[in-house]
Amino acid sequence: MAYTALYRKWRPKSFDEVVGQEAVVRTLTNQVVNNRIGHAYLFCGTRGTGKTTIAKIFARAVNCEHPVNGSPCNECEACKAIMAGNSMNVVEIDAASNNGVDNIREIRDEVKYSPTEGKYRVYIIDEVHMLSAGAYNALLKTLEEPPEYVIFILATTEVHKIPVTVLSRCQRYDFKRISASGIEAQLKKITEAEGIETEPAALTYISRAADGAMRDALSILEECVSYHYGSRLTYENVLDIVGATETDVFARLLDSIVNLDVTAAMKIVEELVFSGRDITQSVGDFVWFLRNLLLIQTSSVSAEDLGVTVETLRELEDYAVRVSRDNLMNYIEMFSALENSLRTSTEKRTLLEVSIIRAMRPESETDYNGMKARIAALEKAVETIASGQIEGFHPAAVTNEEAAGQPGEVVRVSPATHSDITQLQKHWRSIMSSVRGCFTETDNRIVPSYREGLGFLIVCRRPYNTKIIEDPERLSAIEKAASSALNKEIHFTVKSDADENPNKDFVADSNISTPKLGVDIGMEE
Repeated sequence: MAYTALYRKWRPKSFDEVVGQEAVVRTLTNQVVNNRIGHAYLFCGTRGTGKTTIAKIFARAVNCEHPVNGSPCNECEACKAIMAGNSMNVVEIDAASNNGVDNIREIRDEVKYSPTEGKYRVYIIDEVHMLSAGAYNALLKTLEEPPEYVIFILATTEVHKIPVTVLSRCQRYDFKRISASGIEAQLKKITEAEGIETEPAALTYISRAADGAMRDALSILEECVSYHYGSRLTYENVLDIVGATETDVFARLLDSIVNLDVTAAMKIVEELVFSGRDITQSVGDFVWFLRNLLLIQTSSVSAEDLGVTVETLRELEDYAVRVSRDNLMNYIEMFSALENSLRTSTEKRTLLEVSIIRAMRPESETDYNGMKARIAALEKAVETIASGQIEGFHPAAVTNEEAAGQPGEVVRVSPATHSDITQLQKHWRSIMSSVRGCFTETDNRIVPSYREGLGFLIVCRRPYNTKIIEDPERLSAIEKAASSALNKEIHFTVKSDADENPNKDFVADSNISTPKLGVDIGMEE
């Protein structure tokens, strides 16, 4: 007897055997039990989730002579004929190879004749998104008002390509990715029945690698068993065949970029190249991986929203905390542009390697993102200097070994006076740029001043700026930076321009002239 592939041999024959599509199964069985059969159904979802399988089960159920709780009995003549492919009542059409107008016209002519046996004539059109525009138009009228004995089941992996006029005429069923635990339980059942000795960790890894597709899981299992035929299937055996999952590879690549580890990144590229994966497709998948991380950071998303399993979502949530939001958006832009360039390039590996290095060195770019990276690097350097972390360097007004004569001795400086306002205004831009969380170039909305009775002031012309500057840590940092610049002790009071008589006794604050960038601290207009 000819060998039958596992995914064909173990294809569910009744609704009770279907894994991971409980909502779809319950709805369809209720329709069979209550005799409320629709005339057009659209099954959409990723590959290997059971669309065609459930379509065939449903086709038998509606024609079954003795259905059991909405499922076909698989014992009557009608069920046996459909399972053997000998029934004229069930017609399967592959729209990928039969997508013309003439093919649909044949269907339109056939539906005029009622079935000679059974109750319904069922047309299962797989990959229906491949139909031509003319074919859709030829199908519309029949799809909208078919004879009462005709049922259309349309299956697709790309529902966004289906015309709205077709969607509105069908009952739509979205097939979820099957959970890794559900796939693993089914694989365990199959391996036990087939007498295949396996290590639990091997089945767990295959379930993850299948990414929600039962058919993929069975195909991987069969490949691994064939490669290691006659021996116990172990976790290491599976790794030999499958390699690392895409999620793991992309996570390692992202880590190497964030950690500026060129050597590790180049090894990952080499893995991709020698694994036989298409580089252009891998870059596109990496962009999608980054996109999912960004969505997790910026909104509350579910596994269904991202089109992944619950287990994969948990992994993505762990990866999302390793990289900043700004960097994620920069990476998405950079690798999306790379994906377009790769389509016409003959040096795909080189372009990928260069793009990865550029992602690690954003300050080398001449665009806006490059400028931001250079500013961020300067701010970090200033912050490091101001904190005294550079060996042998101590900012003024903090420590000065030469002046004090003894290591670590704090220099006592005199308090700043009214006459120091001019120097303060002169150094104001550099003072603010050295404080983390403050914009590097201040404008006339945040200015230093002096008022009798209050001393030195920071005047904020907008209320939300006042709240930001009043933050104790930020205000303390500004005072330290100002004291360092003037080499005098200085303390500030934060005032809002909305205060009563805000300009009374203000000194020289109108003399400050800096470029107006339309940006306030922590805010973008």
